[in-house]
Amino acid sequence: MARRTEGPAAPDAPSQPETPPGGRAPGGATAHAAENLPESLGYRIKKRLLGRPLVTEQLGEEKLSNPIALGVLASDCISSSAYGSEQMLTILVPVIGMSAFSMLMPVTFVILAVLFVLTLSYRQVVMVYTRAGGSYVVARDNFGPNVAQVAAVALLIDYIVTVAVQTAAGTDAIASLVHLLGNGYTGFDRYKLALSVVIVLVLCWGNLRGIREAGRAFAMPAYLFMGAMALVFAVSAIRLAMGDLPHADVHAAGAMTLGGHGGTGVLMGASVFIVLKSFANGGSSLTGLEAISNGVSAFRSPQGVNARKTLVAMSCILGVLVLGVSTLAFITHAIPYNSGNPTVISQEASLAFGGGWLGQAGLVFVQLATALILYTGANTSFNGFPFLASFVAEDSFLPRQLTKRGHRLAFSAGITVLTVIALGLLIGTDGRLDKLVAMYAIGVFTGFFMAGIGMFKHFWTRREARRRTAGLIVNGLAALASAAVVIIFAITKFTEGAWMVVVIFPIGVYSLIRVNRRYREEAEALAAAPADATRPTARKQLMFVLVDRVDLAVLKAIRYARSLRPAELRAVHFMVDSREAERLGAHWDEAEVGDLPLEIVQCPDRRITRALLEYIARAADTPGAQVTLLIPERTYSPILGRLLHRRTPDHIARAVGKLPNVVATIVPFDVVLPRRPAKD
Repeated sequence: MARRTEGPAAPDAPSQPETPPGGRAPGGATAHAAENLPESLGYRIKKRLLGRPLVTEQLGEEKLSNPIALGVLASDCISSSAYGSEQMLTILVPVIGMSAFSMLMPVTFVILAVLFVLTLSYRQVVMVYTRAGGSYVVARDNFGPNVAQVAAVALLIDYIVTVAVQTAAGTDAIASLVHLLGNGYTGFDRYKLALSVVIVLVLCWGNLRGIREAGRAFAMPAYLFMGAMALVFAVSAIRLAMGDLPHADVHAAGAMTLGGHGGTGVLMGASVFIVLKSFANGGSSLTGLEAISNGVSAFRSPQGVNARKTLVAMSCILGVLVLGVSTLAFITHAIPYNSGNPTVISQEASLAFGGGWLGQAGLVFVQLATALILYTGANTSFNGFPFLASFVAEDSFLPRQLTKRGHRLAFSAGITVLTVIALGLLIGTDGRLDKLVAMYAIGVFTGFFMAGIGMFKHFWTRREARRRTAGLIVNGLAALASAAVVIIFAITKFTEGAWMVVVIFPIGVYSLIRVNRRYREEAEALAAAPADATRPTARKQLMFVLVDRVDLAVLKAIRYARSLRPAELRAVHFMVDSREAERLGAHWDEAEVGDLPLEIVQCPDRRITRALLEYIARAADTPGAQVTLLIPERTYSPILGRLLHRRTPDHIARAVGKLPNVVATIVPFDVVLPRRPAKD
């Protein structure tokens, strides 16, 4: 019968020792010593940076209300309105010139139509699948775990790229503010990449502190941005009605060169390819729509209802913002710049508020709010990526370390992995938004497709006629629209960076399936034990202690071996240097080891591990023998110790553990360095 042993209480958690009146605490000095064990340096640093640890029982308290969830989970989606319209103009302006502003509106309406269909589809996703995971869970439940890895890779790629895109766009917002207030000053551009890197590290730190603190800190910028854009739209509408809303200078220094002949025709020679390319760029406005479905479990109960309400609110806000930014660009002719600064949205704010200190104050407010929501839009990935990675790891398609909650109940390993890869992507593209957008939408729209086609199958198997028909229509349209966007994006943006995603995608899916296969093979190997593996057997216990020097570590191993009362105990040294072996023998004779002789085995070819294996194998061949090898290990400081000393015991234990009837045990000895005497 297994016994359950209570683990240690969380550090700093209140405890109530059961001490009898007038008596001693259970365990006496042992309990007191356990309470005063020193914490490791790494833990002390973690506690200082992240705060006191949260115990598992507090996990239920770490849930998001609808207002905070809208600010946290919708930041990525809402903030994409800051650059979606500009990315469409970036494609159109160099080709059709001023006609780009006329073409902008039809493309915007098509994107809003796709938004409407996807919102209807995801309303059903969050109601049916109330566990976080979004399109991954939908695909897994309807098509099986292997097919679901397509959705997993799509979303994981999207989350990584989102961090890089959002931080790069936020830095562009800051650079645009400096450009406009500094009358064209561009000296700030050299610091853009460094600022983006710092922001990613801050987001990582904030999320490692836990869900609640990340939510409270990162929800406010979303509401500031919505308020700032509402102010821009209101002032622009008033000035437009009064007839004094100015136009941007499309021929300003640094602005994109107008293509075509500058006419007012809608197409002016633009090919279907260019229009589709513009639509693909504008599709970046819809990224982040899946974040709520991926984080349903972060909502308070009833989770499905709250997630659906927040999803609808987010989509309505996004639709208004995208339409508003595109309409203002159409009216004011705010034009993209080759360097990305000033951005279209910053020009719209500058034109709306005008000059003077009041206008500059309004511009500063809008740009800072824009930068904040873009930066915190990256935080959506820090919420979604670790949750999704934990689900995939639970299904044994990713390393299981990703399922472990950390110091503050966050999935620390997932947050760390996301941070490292996103920083590599930022540095690799030099933080250029135009380079990052090229690999942005394929992942997320593949996730949209998997969610739509999965829900289509879900409703195909349902018997409720009314809901079944509506579900089939909505999710069928969502799947078709998403597949069309993926194909358009892959073709039109292939040479601009989308090829990386196209190549990485199948490799990622294969890798996840291969990880799962490895886990299954390991499970089968562990389950294939003989029927009598657990039966007690009477064996002759042979115990060997490896000796490389005579010190406290070796003496501790010998003392431990004798406490086990083996049938035979040997101390063995494998000789590489004869002089060293002679000195060791002399020290052994002087040591207090009783009547235990030191056996010296010659190893002329210096292959100590091989000689050890042959020696142990011969001993294990003795009928009825069970061999235990004790390996003394000296543990030093974690940093210098790894540099100054080899980790030979681990290597020997792995090699010896493969032999039948042989067990390798490492006996650690902590080397505590003496303190240096203080100088007079």
